Amino acid sequence: MSRDALTPEFWRGVQVFIFDLDGTLIDSKLDLALSVNATREKFGRPPLPHEQVFGYIGDGAPMLVRRALDHTADDTLVADALQFFLGYYREHMLDNTVLYPGVREGIEQLAAGGRTLTVLTNKPERFSRLILEGLGLAAHFRLVYGGNTFERKKPDPVGVEATLRETGTAKEQALVVGDSEIDVQTARNAGVRVVGVSYGLGSERLRDHPPDLMVDTLTELAALVRG
Repeated sequence: MSRDALTPEFWRGVQVFIFDLDGTLIDSKLDLALSVNATREKFGRPPLPHEQVFGYIGDGAPMLVRRALDHTADDTLVADALQFFLGYYREHMLDNTVLYPGVREGIEQLAAGGRTLTVLTNKPERFSRLILEGLGLAAHFRLVYGGNTFERKKPDPVGVEATLRETGTAKEQALVVGDSEIDVQTARNAGVRVVGVSYGLGSERLRDHPPDLMVDTLTELAALVRG
């Protein structure tokens, strides 16, 4: 869908923004890659190139660990490695993680405009909240749902549906904002519109799963809402 298809009337009607976290709000890929390689070292495996690890991110920590252990089918190994990974990542998840350019300003502008801001991510909920707090952004979000909040993760629509119920919002008043095909599929499954960001971890895959609109920064998104 082109920019013109999202009319001023549409933007005025959007009341709830549902943001992905990794690749959309935060650039966390280095801390994740370092934690993955610490896990591989713990379990006797050589490090992986960071770019390879980046391609494994997006479906939650258990799947990240499984992929990082050479796509092992050993569930016991995955469980043990996941426990180590989560502990290591908890200690190091803010070593290098930062907000993407324009995120703080865009979020502040949307919040100042009276919109309700929420997060829906496949990262564990507690870690997501701690990162947002550590980066000084948590106060702007009414809800933060993670990959372990519900029985199913994105692209299942359960998180979007819960957000709509909790905020009393109709589907046409909500907008998913994300960087990957998982976010687009989540929005489609829930019957809401979706905006993609061009800078994230999964942005290349959006060519095959186009959102309704692409933006280069969240300040651009905030300007569309205001204008």
